[in-house]
Amino acid sequence: MHPRRFSASGPLRGRIRVPGDKSISHRSIMLGALAVGETRVTGLLEGEDVLSTAAAMRAMGATITRDEDGMWHVHGVGVGGLLQPQQALDMGNSGTSTRLLMGLVASHPITATFIGDASLSKRPMGRVIDPLSTMGAEFTASPGGRLPLTLRGISPAVPIEYRLPVASAQVKSAILLAGLNTPGITTVIEPIPTRDHSERMLRGFGAELTVEIAADGARVIRVRGEAELKPQTITVPGDPSSAAFFVIAALLVEGSDLVVENVGLNPTRAALFDVLRLMGGSIEELDRRDVGGEPVADLRVRHSALTGIAVDPAVVPSMVDEFPVLFVAAALAKGRTVTTGLEELRVKESDRISAMHAALSLAGATVTETEDGLIIDGTGGDPLPGTPEGQAVVTHLDHRIAMALAVAGLASRQGIEVDDTRPIATSFPVFESLLAQVSGA
Repeated sequence: MHPRRFSASGPLRGRIRVPGDKSISHRSIMLGALAVGETRVTGLLEGEDVLSTAAAMRAMGATITRDEDGMWHVHGVGVGGLLQPQQALDMGNSGTSTRLLMGLVASHPITATFIGDASLSKRPMGRVIDPLSTMGAEFTASPGGRLPLTLRGISPAVPIEYRLPVASAQVKSAILLAGLNTPGITTVIEPIPTRDHSERMLRGFGAELTVEIAADGARVIRVRGEAELKPQTITVPGDPSSAAFFVIAALLVEGSDLVVENVGLNPTRAALFDVLRLMGGSIEELDRRDVGGEPVADLRVRHSALTGIAVDPAVVPSMVDEFPVLFVAAALAKGRTVTTGLEELRVKESDRISAMHAALSLAGATVTETEDGLIIDGTGGDPLPGTPEGQAVVTHLDHRIAMALAVAGLASRQGIEVDDTRPIATSFPVFESLLAQVSGA
């Protein structure tokens, strides 16, 4: 365990660049490994989750190297060319790696065993197992559809039409990736839009993929199988989920004026910034531009007096990972913030609703837990009391809980003790050093 107390320091000032987008980083490695030729990637997030994806693709035949200047080279095996891994694929803490790679393996004639850390091994995989089983893959899972799990892929797999029962970009992506090596058309019907990085990147690599809007408003996504992917040169934009911690810290700490450079603003990911503006946050987009088909801008953020709001549950899929740190912003806002429709947060790296309720309550916030969200009565800008000496908030091995409480510590009287900072390395290895750079914390 690496406990640390995060305390108030100076305002956040200057310019920083957060690591590359995690979703795009995962997919660039996977699709590069399925293309024939060399894919080059700059700005890749080098956190443990993405490195787990790279290790798995190496185990199935891809050659993946990194230059000293941070350029990654992926030499792919071609769709249908994945090799039998010689040992279990260790996914660490990465649910994205696990679910997407299950999709890739499902339509190849190989068998793979997926293992993970204690946190990942608690997460249910049934929502991916169900559609992939319909395509012909076979699974032997631990009780509750959890890891360790062995998947026997099949080739040729059976193309399916699958309507997502729950909004999930990971399930959608797993089915589309399985469809790449499946003869015919694989169709995913998405009643509620989720992040669309897979669709954008599959098209970029040359897959034949279409998106139509049905009469009921659902997105109908079709991919033609037996695809031939072409290698790409990819620049990964900054991860909006990582930028969120610094954006909210700057909004909360008096005197802050911070620019976060190169932030990805894909509309299926960036709802947090719109919600914060509705609360009164000063977030200005500078030099908006397109990088590799993804919208990007530099964000200038200044300390602001926030006001509580009722967050529209329709935005949940496009900011699902940002709610832990939004709860921190709500705890310092004026008035009441109400969140609903957050059932998905209960099956993340931890039960993020219960974990944040317990952590913020210990730090002195006024929080009520409901079945599908939190109701938070904010301080009106006054600092939180902080955690009592000798008591630490429990992060449950969840990187986003740890970073959200670090931000809360900056806006507290006596600091907030976080029980373990090690999980931060899964998605944002330089978080603490960047925090020290801009705030002295």
